[in-house]
Amino acid sequence: MGIKEYKCPNCGGVVKFDSSTQSMKCPFCDAEFEIAALEEHQKDVSANTEDNYGWDAQGAGQEWDSDELNNMIGGACPSCGAEILGDKNTVATSCPNCGNTQIVVRRLEGELKPDYIIPFKLEKKAATDALIKFYNKKRLLPNCFKKGNRVSEVQGVYLPFWLFDAVTEGHINYKATRTKVWMDRNYKYVKTDFYSVVRDGSLGFEKVPVDGSEKMDDAYMDSLEPFDYEQMKDFQTAYLSGFLAEKYDEDADKCKERAGKRMKATVETEFRKSVTGYQTVITESSTVNVKEGKVSYSLFPVWILNTKYKKENYMFLMNGQTGLFIGRLPVDKGKFFKYLALITGIIGGSLTLVIQAINFFL
Repeated sequence: MGIKEYKCPNCGGVVKFDSSTQSMKCPFCDAEFEIAALEEHQKDVSANTEDNYGWDAQGAGQEWDSDELNNMIGGACPSCGAEILGDKNTVATSCPNCGNTQIVVRRLEGELKPDYIIPFKLEKKAATDALIKFYNKKRLLPNCFKKGNRVSEVQGVYLPFWLFDAVTEGHINYKATRTKVWMDRNYKYVKTDFYSVVRDGSLGFEKVPVDGSEKMDDAYMDSLEPFDYEQMKDFQTAYLSGFLAEKYDEDADKCKERAGKRMKATVETEFRKSVTGYQTVITESSTVNVKEGKVSYSLFPVWILNTKYKKENYMFLMNGQTGLFIGRLPVDKGKFFKYLALITGIIGGSLTLVIQAINFFL
């Protein structure tokens, strides 16, 4: 038979029964609790301790019909392994991920047809202009990187995203305090009241995106959001003309946990907003269950720009619908240490002036 252990809601210490008061008492913070109240609190904290992400991914994506398959070809990059698809006129181009110009082309098979697509709204020139604007006025950027057009490859690519719908039910326990301070002629008094705050509720989510490409950095993909779903269309192969589309290599089942974590973070943020009037609030336990889950498959437009500097590849991405631009730039180490020395000198000079001023007045 296991020994049942009760934790203090205030400090987390082990609570013991105090025979003198016939109540549960914490030996660490001296807080006392009624047995029934502590039992109820223990149930709230221990109940539903695991999140449940219950999506059914069976309906995500469609089957290609024979006419569409005749016009579609798949490809694979021998360098980075990226899988892409497109029509037979556009697939045999350079890899959008690493810039390799050799693509092994094969017939498309075994892939799902997307449910939705957001068409490209911005042209290729908008992407190259955005790169110039992106690195303009970056003081630590190497001078030779700025000169001329350093973009070696610019590709318009539809990237795969799984879209998750769900109704979530959240149960969160908080530990909160209110503190009152007052003084008299001899002493300063501090009174702290401890509270157990519980929030239960539900939130609905529609089309929470999670990228289905293992090779694309998840942080990059999240940074490209949001996409405007008002411009989302039912998928037609005509939208792929002139562009590439990367094939998903992470299916919906593999992505559902990440979607659930994004929803849970939102639930926790929204619930926390309702806990007001306390000096401190600490989350004691948090569980989220997903119900009525539905998954769909979509392609989103992204311009991918590749450039090399000192044999290192730099990738930049632009949302092909909104123009949001992200990427990583090289740093000139000489400039970095020059500015570091300058800033250190300014701080040192300021400290010298302060010390001189203090000596003057002493």
